[in-house]
Amino acid sequence: MTEKGIHTDFRESMTYGEYLNLDKVLSSQERLSGHHDEMLFIIIHQVNELWMKLILHELETAIDSIQNDELPEAFKMLARVSKVQTQIIQAWDVLATLTPAEYMEFRDSLGRASGFQSYQNRLIEFALGYKQPQIIQIYEKDPKLSEALEKAYHAPGIYDVAIQALARTGFPINPELLKRDFSITYAGDPSVAAAWLEVYRDVDRYWDLYQLAEKLVDIEDSHQQWRFRHMKTVERIIGFKTGTGGSSGVSYLKSVLDHRFFPELWDVRTKI
Repeated sequence: MTEKGIHTDFRESMTYGEYLNLDKVLSSQERLSGHHDEMLFIIIHQVNELWMKLILHELETAIDSIQNDELPEAFKMLARVSKVQTQIIQAWDVLATLTPAEYMEFRDSLGRASGFQSYQNRLIEFALGYKQPQIIQIYEKDPKLSEALEKAYHAPGIYDVAIQALARTGFPINPELLKRDFSITYAGDPSVAAAWLEVYRDVDRYWDLYQLAEKLVDIEDSHQQWRFRHMKTVERIIGFKTGTGGSSGVSYLKSVLDHRFFPELWDVRTKI
């Protein structure tokens, strides 16, 4: 029985499917092998890329907000990033239902395509401050994409603008940091460590900066959980085989687990 008032005539109106472009979205899962489980593999990665698009959307605006001293606005965006991260972490549990034997049935169909080449993942890493110069070479095939990555590579990441916010508040931040080459991965500085220590020791006075710090820790914590689940899922499915894109696979994924985006925000926990 149809509920009264439900609109059923869409000859002159936009439908839900049209608004979401579902014809494009749902027709983009093309299995190259025809194997049943390739559908799972494609959908998981496409869904992750959609979530990454939202993460980037929020991070980029949060960076702008912090630069404009609009910290409360940034908090909302960063909190949303953390919630999205829970979705992409849990997605690995679904992909882990793919067994090694099932994956080998269609792995060759991928050619050299690999998640290692995810440009949105690279843009997220750039926004978090992790810059690797050799990575950009992967995307030279697409000039527009290469230009976008190059721009993000040289732009300040979210921790860079957080450090700038510390300086604007009056903390004696090393001036070299404020005009540094942002294409170089940040490695830490005593003046930043001292500033965050004061923030954590006087939370009431520096409430907004304290909140910003904790939001950043939330994001790094979740990103590392995502990295770990990625590594374990890959190990579970292909062991220590070389990745389809030529990377060392699990060995590479393990190597990045020790990297810290916001080092002083972790060190301060020992010092307070």
